[in-house]
Amino acid sequence: MPRRSLIPGLGFLYQLYIRRLKGQIFTKNHPRHVGLILDGNRRWAKQRLESSAHGHRAGADKIHEFLTWCDDMGVEVVTLYLLSTDNIHGRDQKELDALATIIESLADQLSRFRNWRVRHLGHREDLPHGLLAQLDGAAARSEANSGMQVNLAVGYGGRQDITQAVKKFVKSHVDKGGTLEELSQEISVEAIADNLYTGGQPDLDLVIRTSGEQRLSDFMIWQAAHSEFYFVEALGPDLREVDFLRAIRDFGRRQRRYGH
Repeated sequence: MPRRSLIPGLGFLYQLYIRRLKGQIFTKNHPRHVGLILDGNRRWAKQRLESSAHGHRAGADKIHEFLTWCDDMGVEVVTLYLLSTDNIHGRDQKELDALATIIESLADQLSRFRNWRVRHLGHREDLPHGLLAQLDGAAARSEANSGMQVNLAVGYGGRQDITQAVKKFVKSHVDKGGTLEELSQEISVEAIADNLYTGGQPDLDLVIRTSGEQRLSDFMIWQAAHSEFYFVEALGPDLREVDFLRAIRDFGRRQRRYGH
């Protein structure tokens, strides 16, 4: 049950502000591909004297809301940074096991919601078999859907993404009997981009990060080369629709310079 405002009329004013924000958004200039780094779940839980798992579950619940906001705004692709390669090697195993269970449930639920297509992005070798099975099942279950693309970056690292893309490209070249000289001629930005986990998808237009941290944390460093960034002070589970709408409004007002 949603919490009711303790201040009479505050809920009405909030909805009025939401409508005002939506009216300020230029629908012809909204992002096609949005990335979300939902940071601060553990700090959110610590403030409430709860376990890290409780914070991660609250963050997963917020992801459902966030994706609905994106879908209603007409965003084509959303990439969620759920578990990095650095997390896998740096977090306590008990916390990782709990997080894996939460991601399994999230993937399953998202593949059954609306008409979304769910896809796993990341290094498979470091992930538990149970988690991989759920990610693969979600992808297969939603493969024929035609709605918003939802990328689940699990066991993902930007540098590792580029490394595997180059290896994949070189292997394909060798398998076709290509020479070393030909390889040097065929390497290009487009060739590497086609072999990234996101091959065939548009690059990131907008990256949103919660908890006030202002860093990329190895998230899609290739795909975010020309992205706009929007940092929110709220911890992950406290992200609000007004925060999202402000990010979209801010994106629409910016003049994208693509490196200039």
